[in-house]
Amino acid sequence: MRDEGTARRSAALVTGASSGIGLATAHRLLASGWAVYAAARRTDPMRPLAEAGATLLPLDVTDDEACAAAVARIHDEVPGLDALVNAAGYGHYGALEDVPLAEARQQMEVNVFAGARLTRLVLPRMRERRRGRIVFVSSFGGKIALPLGAWYHASKFAIEAIADSLRGEVAPFGIRVVVIQPGFTRSGFARINYDHLEKASADGPYADLARRTRRLGLSGYEEGGLAVEPDVVGRVVARAVTTRRPRTRYAVPLHSRGYLALRWLLPDRWFDAVVRAQLRVPWMVRRLGPFG
Repeated sequence: MRDEGTARRSAALVTGASSGIGLATAHRLLASGWAVYAAARRTDPMRPLAEAGATLLPLDVTDDEACAAAVARIHDEVPGLDALVNAAGYGHYGALEDVPLAEARQQMEVNVFAGARLTRLVLPRMRERRRGRIVFVSSFGGKIALPLGAWYHASKFAIEAIADSLRGEVAPFGIRVVVIQPGFTRSGFARINYDHLEKASADGPYADLARRTRRLGLSGYEEGGLAVEPDVVGRVVARAVTTRRPRTRYAVPLHSRGYLALRWLLPDRWFDAVVRAQLRVPWMVRRLGPFG
């Protein structure tokens, strides 16, 4: 992997590049001189990337044939990909009892299998060239599971496991695997996530918990809350791609590291009690930081 000083000959495929962390990462890599293939289902939001020099790929990451064609096109145009950034994903909250299994499968398809699909497609060329970087955008929710988030957290836990297994498999070929664990980030994630939550569990036995969870989650995105702009995370993703010796995991920003540290320190029942307290008093997230 070339460092930033020689990154002009490097190429990266970034999924989920129409918004949020994927979009910010693509901009950061372009600014570092990389050839960027920006992929998403919607290309209109990526027009500024095209103007900055990116190649736009209209891509449904759940489509086997479309993914294979996209990677084949890239390999026709460049000697090989130096990095794959799997940033496509979304949140789907709702009680386990309420979320239809078809919707749960779609959550896993987009958040887990899509990244695995593209990784399988780019690895043969990376192995031949004996270099490459695979980045998975996970979440602090890849180590912490909160009420009403069973399927979302399951998808992020799965990403973490895939990355850990893959890291040992491909290290002998000069390929590095990196996990990014963002916290609250301003993007369309919150709206989509809590729209799903309201649809799934706004009525019925979990209605009160859904109301409290939505209030707690949205409080992190309010003015003065913990949420950061996507570029804060995108900058770290770009660093993980371009630095010569990346860490295996980057938790960003500070509150993400705080959540993860607290989960590691506390026994399960203590941690559950802290979560219940936060659900009762959501302003603690804004005023006092992670878990008060």
